[in-house]
Amino acid sequence: MKKVHFTETVLRDANQSLVATRMPYDKFEPILETIDRAGFYSVECWGGATFDVCLRFLNEDPWERLRKIRAKMPNTKLQMLLRGQNILGYKHYSDDVVRRFVRASVRSGIDIIRIFDALNDLDNLKVAVEETVKSGAMASGAISYTISPVHTLDKYVEMVRELKAMGVSSICIKDMAGILSPKCAYDLVAAIKDAVDLPVVLHTHCTTGLAFMTYLKGIEAGADVIDTANSPFSGGTSQPATETLAFALRELGYEVALDDECLRQMADFFKPMRADFLADGTLNPISMATDTQCLSYQIPGGMLSNLLSQLKMLGALDKFDEALLETPRVRKDMGYPPLVTPTSQLVGTQAVQNVLAGERYKNVGAEIKAYCRGEYGKTPAPIDPEVRAKILAGEKPIEGRYADTLPADLFQQAEAKLGDDARCEEDVLSYIAFPQVAETFFEKRRAMEEKKCKYSIEKIGD
Repeated sequence: MKKVHFTETVLRDANQSLVATRMPYDKFEPILETIDRAGFYSVECWGGATFDVCLRFLNEDPWERLRKIRAKMPNTKLQMLLRGQNILGYKHYSDDVVRRFVRASVRSGIDIIRIFDALNDLDNLKVAVEETVKSGAMASGAISYTISPVHTLDKYVEMVRELKAMGVSSICIKDMAGILSPKCAYDLVAAIKDAVDLPVVLHTHCTTGLAFMTYLKGIEAGADVIDTANSPFSGGTSQPATETLAFALRELGYEVALDDECLRQMADFFKPMRADFLADGTLNPISMATDTQCLSYQIPGGMLSNLLSQLKMLGALDKFDEALLETPRVRKDMGYPPLVTPTSQLVGTQAVQNVLAGERYKNVGAEIKAYCRGEYGKTPAPIDPEVRAKILAGEKPIEGRYADTLPADLFQQAEAKLGDDARCEEDVLSYIAFPQVAETFFEKRRAMEEKKCKYSIEKIGD
């Protein structure tokens, strides 16, 4: 009897895909010990957008959040998502910073680091994988799955072989847009299993309605682990429901080592939270719908919710359909990048700019210029030369690996600039990833501590 393992995503990807990662620690803290007893292969609880949102919107130190989760969940492997050379930001960082970030993540409680690159450029994965292994954690090498004329089965298998040579412990097929079909899942898993002797993890989203079937066929082909979300935060742009797949797989004769009572308690806990997010508008009903058009425009869950949020803030929700149609056009111009952070944001934002301006590439941001200069790595196909020339306006693209051109003393510079605001290495890393956001957080933290100190002195005086 084959055993199927589960990675629970309710604390990270499900949270990110449905409610833009707005779930604060104190809201889910009471259920952590139950999650720890449920029998998951791992719990994805950190990385992705959680870091930025903690600092920017939740007024939480992301490192402290992780350490608190670790203390409450000593028996379960904690997992994070790392964007390779981008770590958790939206640009490339020096190798020294990547290594420091990996070490700090493992030191704070992470057991598995799922490492991907938005362009599937292996040069952007090597340092993170090497440092993860060196730090004693498990490196899960991820394929950013997408469909295009240049993304073939042979290319994916070639990438998997190179990932194994780097030292990864598992291979993850990361289908961020929910476009991996049951047949393609079967073929890809089978091909990977034939090529390397490593566990295969399947990750997808319910956006297009394919996910449950995709998982079943992937497991049939030999997939070992699937990413699922506790039912109240499943479906739509999130992952398939944990409880549903546990039930179905057991009926099909697979071994599933999950505690159903713990799963039920989790669902009872998260249902009211979901209702609250619906009531205050954080959970957009559109994010819960099945949208088969995603098979054409390939927008991942987190990108879809962010796109809706962006248009809403601009008062341009009526342009949503146009932005969706423009997205694959921009993607083709940019050399068919997989739509995953940060390229999903680059492509999505540019699509919105093109639609709002009424002229393609009339307005372009610094990030898309950096992409065209080559600062994000090698694109799967060449960028459209006319579009690139228009965006760069005479600038020459870089040659070679961009990280090699970055100063090696970035950490020391940041540490010196922060001075007393940096209380530990993690503070410096937070600043490097999100400078302005981190500075604002440090100011709020200092003000809050001063307020507490003043209150304590007044109490003593009383």
